Amino acid sequence: MPQRNHGFFEHYEELIGTWTRRLRNRHRAEDLAHDAFVRVLEADQDNVQQPRAYLHQTTRNIAVDHFRREERRAQIELDLAESGEESRNDPESYMHAVQLADSIEKALAELPLNCRQVFIWQKLEGQSQAEIAERLGLSRNMVERYMIRTLRHLRERLDLSAT
Repeated sequence: MPQRNHGFFEHYEELIGTWTRRLRNRHRAEDLAHDAFVRVLEADQDNVQQPRAYLHQTTRNIAVDHFRREERRAQIELDLAESGEESRNDPESYMHAVQLADSIEKALAELPLNCRQVFIWQKLEGQSQAEIAERLGLSRNMVERYMIRTLRHLRERLDLSAT
């Protein structure tokens, strides 16, 4: 089977430069570019008309996902710190919450992008299925299927039925 790359690799240095300036960290920019290339190469590229724009948008989406995860993790830590004397003095509870957040993040990373986006947008950002369907260009039914798939996966990976 022939390799399809639609000229994505010609934009590698530009991508690194753009994200090095934005992040002020070349190493993080390289990691981000690597993740973007992996995602692009795993995706169906047959309909990509503008590889440069597609690559930059993919990179932006990955960066946004990363920042949201970091923001969510910081919020969990803040919530734990503010949740009362009992939680603050209980390192076990704190570590359990941090480990759970890490496990959820890892389990979500195992899913396709659309499943992750549906979950994050619905559960963390409070968007409706109709809003998500419009944003992704999908039917509501497909959004619901992605959510069901994601919840099943999380339940299996995290054994949430026991909690």
